[in-house]
Amino acid sequence: MMDVIRQWFQRYFSDPQVVILALLLILGTLVIIAFGDMLAPVLASVVIAYLLEGLVGVLERRGLRRTLAVTLVFLAFMLLLLFLMLVVVPRLSAQVTQLFQQLPEMIATGQEKLMRLPERYPAFISDEQVTQLMTTIRAELAALGQRVLSLSVASLLSIITLLVYLILVPVLVFFFLKDKARILGWIAGYLPRDRALTAQVWHEVNMQIGNYVRGKVWEIFIVGGVTYATFKFMGLNYAVLLATLVGLSVVIPYIGAAAVTVPVALIAYFQFGWSADFAWILVAYGVIQALDGNVLVPLLFSEVVNLHPVAIIVAVLVFGGLWGFWGVFFAIPLATLVQAVLRAWPRRPAEDAAEPAAS
Repeated sequence: MMDVIRQWFQRYFSDPQVVILALLLILGTLVIIAFGDMLAPVLASVVIAYLLEGLVGVLERRGLRRTLAVTLVFLAFMLLLLFLMLVVVPRLSAQVTQLFQQLPEMIATGQEKLMRLPERYPAFISDEQVTQLMTTIRAELAALGQRVLSLSVASLLSIITLLVYLILVPVLVFFFLKDKARILGWIAGYLPRDRALTAQVWHEVNMQIGNYVRGKVWEIFIVGGVTYATFKFMGLNYAVLLATLVGLSVVIPYIGAAAVTVPVALIAYFQFGWSADFAWILVAYGVIQALDGNVLVPLLFSEVVNLHPVAIIVAVLVFGGLWGFWGVFFAIPLATLVQAVLRAWPRRPAEDAAEPAAS
């Protein structure tokens, strides 16, 4: 057994470049696990810098100097940030508050309709089951209210943290864009010279992550904007809140769209009941999801390596469990990193791999 392990180790780790790649992967993973919470502003800044780097590159190709291109793109980013903070966030907060105020009325209406089910379908559901279901729902809502209250008690700390983020993140984004070459050169100066395998993996992953982040953010804005316009036109309540949820749902492939269907259907039902308007809301939502998956995603992610749906779901579960939101957001790039490492990792020659089968 020890001979098999020793031969495997010598076969795959006798190459110094493989050892360098493995050590860098382990070190990066340990840093994120140990300091991920403290480095959250840096991670957010890196994501935004990846997003804005595409626009900076477009302006550079049109003849602008990088400093001027970075300045223009950064100013546009700050204007967008101000619009979100001063226009979108207050309306979103108001709709969340309004929804919580109407929850008791919705619960009462739902209970009234549920209580009629035993009369219509006595063979399938009883009064005790309906009562137990309503008790469970009320308990979950009470627990949710307690969590919201605990968050409001800690709101001062949250406000201070938000203010720090609003100052640090734009500053970091600006310098990540302005001094990109200098920062990458500084990091490269601490790496071994013989790092062709690491450079190969980094080049592929860097391109994939950049394309993915820019495409995903554009997808969030496009899907959210189209959803808001559609729901607003159809007169659905809480259009800003639902559009935000639908836009953010694209971060989690497959799972997000299925999860957001529930609040969309519930709000439409409590507003319109079993009517044609309710059906049209669901049809419109289905069309938006279909266009997103079959038209928008292929256009935005044409240069991103395709992954099997099972691999995507596993990546979301694994990396989301490790790093929360950022793990979910970067699930596909991280899966691409794993794929790139496996593709670049030295393999056994075909004739060696065939020997055991032949014997």
